[in-house]
Amino acid sequence: MLLDLQKVTVRYGKALALKKVSLQVQPGEVVALLGSNGAGKTTTLKVISGLKRPATGQVVFKGKPLMGLPPQVIVGLGIAHVPEGRRVFSEMTVLENLLMGAYLRSDRDGIARDQERIFHSFPALKERRGQKAGSLSGGEQQMLAMGRALMSRPELLLLDEPSLGLSPLLVREVAGIIREIKQTGVSIILIEQNARMALKLANRAYILDMGSLILEGEAGALLADERVQRAYLGT
Repeated sequence: MLLDLQKVTVRYGKALALKKVSLQVQPGEVVALLGSNGAGKTTTLKVISGLKRPATGQVVFKGKPLMGLPPQVIVGLGIAHVPEGRRVFSEMTVLENLLMGAYLRSDRDGIARDQERIFHSFPALKERRGQKAGSLSGGEQQMLAMGRALMSRPELLLLDEPSLGLSPLLVREVAGIIREIKQTGVSIILIEQNARMALKLANRAYILDMGSLILEGEAGALLADERVQRAYLGT
């Protein structure tokens, strides 16, 4: 097992954001995390990446407990987080943003190879490598955020709403990129407003409601589940 969340509870003041949530990720699989706004999906990713400390529970990555470790240490262990809203460094160039993703690495040759690999996967970024990130389109910024995360050579990639605000054409492009990442062996936890797309990309899925886990299973089975179709697929 790559990642194991064990009965994680998170509070914001007196409010419970997560209530004893447990989930697992196996090496090489995509796990979709679905639910309505406020269900606790983003909080779950923040717990994994060290941005939010749970009140109770444990997060174990490759057999190592992550509780209390700062985010930069967790990145170094092999977890990269692409937050909702992209959050690129707008005053830095595309190339500088990518290199920020490799700030914990010292293997210059490997960094250069990964940089070229990113440019191969995202040709638009190569064309704009000297351009400030803030001047990119929304789709290009999303590609940059994903590329920056991949520069850390993660074993687990956390993607929070990668298609949010993008055109249907760019949504399909993002889906294709996620498939390519999966083929490299990187595991992914995917939060996605487009639940149908997420379930088609995922091996398994978990559904949260009001901070509690209410459903889990193989993605194909959940895609065919009438309850999921009514609540999340608009059918």
